Amino acid sequence: MTANVAGYLLQLLAASWLGVEGYSEFASLLAVQLLCAVPALAMQNVVAREVVRGASLRAVRAMMWRCAAMVAAVAVVLIPVVAGVLNVGVWAAAAALGAAPALVILSGEQGVLQGGNHFRALATVLAMAGTARVVPALLALALGGGAAGALWAGAAGIVGAAFVAGRIARSTTSFDGSGDSRESAAVGVVPVLRAVQVQAALMALSSVDLIVVRIVLDEVDASRYSLGTIATKIAFWLPQAVGVVLYPRMAKPTQSARAIRDALSVLSAIGVVAVIGAALAAPLAPLFAGADYAPIQGLLWLFALHGAILAVLQGALLSAIAVERTALAAVTWIGLAIETTLMLAFARTIEALIGTAVSVAAVTTTIVAVVVLRAARTTPRAPQLPEVPLSGAARPDLD
Repeated sequence: MTANVAGYLLQLLAASWLGVEGYSEFASLLAVQLLCAVPALAMQNVVAREVVRGASLRAVRAMMWRCAAMVAAVAVVLIPVVAGVLNVGVWAAAAALGAAPALVILSGEQGVLQGGNHFRALATVLAMAGTARVVPALLALALGGGAAGALWAGAAGIVGAAFVAGRIARSTTSFDGSGDSRESAAVGVVPVLRAVQVQAALMALSSVDLIVVRIVLDEVDASRYSLGTIATKIAFWLPQAVGVVLYPRMAKPTQSARAIRDALSVLSAIGVVAVIGAALAAPLAPLFAGADYAPIQGLLWLFALHGAILAVLQGALLSAIAVERTALAAVTWIGLAIETTLMLAFARTIEALIGTAVSVAAVTTTIVAVVVLRAARTTPRAPQLPEVPLSGAARPDLD
């Protein structure tokens, strides 16, 4: 929760300090940074799953560093592409991409704690990481560093957070003895790549509108839309703890079906609360961000609905990663293609853009959730062993 609040504070203050003309560039670069976090999110899920299944921590960390090196190489190649597509400077594009390798290491250590059910230590790391990313960025903005300066400062904070997270994870796992008692079989990169395409589909679907607005709207409306997506992010990330806590159970065959049903139910309920809260709090938006953003206050509930729907989709896709049914991400990729096409072809107003985003997200989430729940009902349970007679005279037939 601390990390999420810090992130929202960063965006609100950036909207105020950069103004309605300059905020859309910062928001678009943040969307790129979110897409760059996809390998990191996949890493945490895969590491947690492998730790639940008894993988060696040494092998897991070796895989983390291999993936970080791959992400760094891809980030370098993407810098000129991002600069050209978003019409921003190369330095700003590099700032958005610069934190990606450190995020992979940070998330891998979080996965070690999550898979080992060390939720208190994990909460500490999450709060520390969110603060380390946001505080330097706020200082850079306050000193006039602009979007690029803020993103570079945040990247430096993430590097520091990754180092501290590693120290915390190692001390925690060494204390409970889990670091030395496992076999040292190698953990491959392929499972991470499969999870990456699932997370990539979700993050792209949740961020593509922030990129499209720079293309189809003028600077002022693009900034207004970008501010509205803060409500989307709040509704999306607010129930993050649900997936974090239930994911280890999703990865256990005997508990997976119940954990998936529980997760989707809780996420739906939190989503309803988030939408109602956004509708009630809408009149306060201009007070925090400025009068220039007043035209979108009546749409904040719709932005929150978008985030609430995506939160349910995230829960469903997490369960797919946990049980290695990652092919289900194809539905989300199709939804992304449809949404992007509709926005580029027809959406020329804020209302049309958010309406398209909500409609496509709702259909995509419904399809994925139905498939996941049906699969959960058909997942075989662990066989029940017959009771052994108290007398011990007879041996049960286990065949």
